[in-house]
Amino acid sequence: MSVDSRTPVEVLEREWWSRLPRLFYAPAGVFAELRDESRESADARQEPLVAVTFLAGIAMFLSLAALEPPFERYRELSALTIAVESIIGGALVAISNFWLGGALVYLGARGLGSLSGYRLARHVVGLATIPFVVLLFLAWPVRLGLYGFDLFRTGGGDTGAGNDVFIAIDAIALAWTLALVVIGIRQTQRWTWGRASAAFAIVALFAILFGTLAFAATR
Repeated sequence: MSVDSRTPVEVLEREWWSRLPRLFYAPAGVFAELRDESRESADARQEPLVAVTFLAGIAMFLSLAALEPPFERYRELSALTIAVESIIGGALVAISNFWLGGALVYLGARGLGSLSGYRLARHVVGLATIPFVVLLFLAWPVRLGLYGFDLFRTGGGDTGAGNDVFIAIDAIALAWTLALVVIGIRQTQRWTWGRASAAFAIVALFAILFGTLAFAATR
């Protein structure tokens, strides 16, 4: 008779890995599991959260780079350059999403009377970015196969209706992510749709304010 030698945290961590696919078809139940804010549960979901936020960050960085090509300074653009800068850029985007996005959700929820902590808000945001992980593995290989490095330079063969389809897919992923944030707020706080949506509206207002200030500072 075998004895399971895994620690309680390892068992919980495995459960969290198995929950990630459910974010695509039953997200409410996954976000409800975040209500357990014990140290063991929080530690158990760290690795899945890091994986999701990092991979989603890479996809977001590539989407932003395709909209605003940043590689004009390179005469010869190599796959290694794209890979390295995507990893670094993706990590920075992931950190921004996790910490700044989490702060916005925390402020929005607190504005509607939430008593939960900043960590819970960060975890909601981290899990909500999972649609971009789908983009990274399904849409981006096709996009790169069709347009290559033209995606990251001004002009080239990536213009036209075909690329507009991929931009629309990016927009759908963003809308999906935002919807997951609302679901996450509703489930973790046990609120109605109206109250969760109102909290998200506060999040959006803070995001617009910070974005406007950041834009003004760079002008």
